Amino acid sequence: MVTIYRALLLVGIVLTARLCACKAHGGVGDGFSVELIHRDSVKSPYYDPALSVHDRVLAAIRRSTARAEALARSYIGDGIVSQVVSKPFESMMVVNVGTPPTRMLAIVDTGSDLVWLKCKPHAATAPPGVVFDPFSSSTFLRVPCYTDACHALPVSQCDSSYNCYYYQSYLDGSKTDGYLSTDTFTFDSTPGGYMGCRDYPKVRVPKVNFGCSASSNGTLMITDGVVGLGRRNDSLISQLGIRTTLGRRFSYCMVPFNNNASSALNFGARAAVTEPGAATAVLLPSSAGPYYLLELQSVKIGRSTFHHPSNVLIDSGSALTYLDKGLIDRMVEDISWQIGLPTVRSPEKLMRLCYGVSGVLRTYLFRKRVPDVTLYFGEAAVTLTVDNTFVEVQKGITCFAMAPVTEHHPFSILGSIAQQNMHVGYDLDKGTITFAPADCASSYKTTSL
Repeated sequence: MVTIYRALLLVGIVLTARLCACKAHGGVGDGFSVELIHRDSVKSPYYDPALSVHDRVLAAIRRSTARAEALARSYIGDGIVSQVVSKPFESMMVVNVGTPPTRMLAIVDTGSDLVWLKCKPHAATAPPGVVFDPFSSSTFLRVPCYTDACHALPVSQCDSSYNCYYYQSYLDGSKTDGYLSTDTFTFDSTPGGYMGCRDYPKVRVPKVNFGCSASSNGTLMITDGVVGLGRRNDSLISQLGIRTTLGRRFSYCMVPFNNNASSALNFGARAAVTEPGAATAVLLPSSAGPYYLLELQSVKIGRSTFHHPSNVLIDSGSALTYLDKGLIDRMVEDISWQIGLPTVRSPEKLMRLCYGVSGVLRTYLFRKRVPDVTLYFGEAAVTLTVDNTFVEVQKGITCFAMAPVTEHHPFSILGSIAQQNMHVGYDLDKGTITFAPADCASSYKTTSL
């Protein structure tokens, strides 16, 4: 009887501890994580069940080309670009706005700053589109036009009541306009349970500035808005640093294209990159607007080192990596020599170097021979494995996931394929980006009691 009593007491203590942990997690002290939804996920309004994995890879490559060309149209020189580039994108997140909260699905964009969401009387969108009703929220306010937040917008004006009305356009032709506003944002952290919690822990952040969009068009119509994670003060990451104790930190860990698992987008303490092999690089000054730039000094492949200094944009919205043509030429020559297998034609002529890898033996030989590629951002050495440098674009055909910059897109970019299975942390307070190899499929898991 005593043994049974002790066992029951122990179970009660454990359950109570879990319950307390669940309740305690409502704060922001340890940070929070949200689901990073890929645009081709079944949870996305862009999901097309008729497309195969390889169809989606090719579509992502086409989008990255469009994004790079949009960067070119805004290119000023010396690594500087104008404020807002384009809207070809790869990821979305859920944000809950207002009191009571309205659940909305927004594009995640590290290439812009403004946070904006569709508001009534915005035209209704096709399901699962949502339009936020600001008059149903007890915490909603409009931002006056004489404030610093209004003055910081690229284009704005006062209405007759001295409210701040904004206009924003993107180089793909998309536009949005509406009132700069403020409301409480609520984030669901770690869906599926934190430490066994059945309910999603809630993180509430009051007085977040956002664009309450009265109209939008183009590629922006399907989702409910945009969450800008750029470097300027109106981005979500900067506002979290101002409104909370989280600091201006975020990170992501992107799963490979052929994996159906969700990725994680982390804020605050959870954004710390502590995995073995972490390498930290210093961001270049923010003259490039919202963009995150690093100085690439050299590239090492096997025993060969290629010195080719250039500024590189770290971009999760582009699938491919783009580097200077002279550097890509030398890399392709060296990698193809080390692989030593016959090449094949690229599907749609999108890629520079492709191999047939059908069959177990051919796949084994290919993967064994592909050398690691190490990028040196100052003293930070970021090593790319075969899964970061090659991608299967058709069944049995894998191609080099890097391309040369051209006059049509002269901007160097480190794309999402190069960042797969890496924990990438951005710290605006320290002015750094940290990379570490990680198993991203296990970084965002559901749990239950």
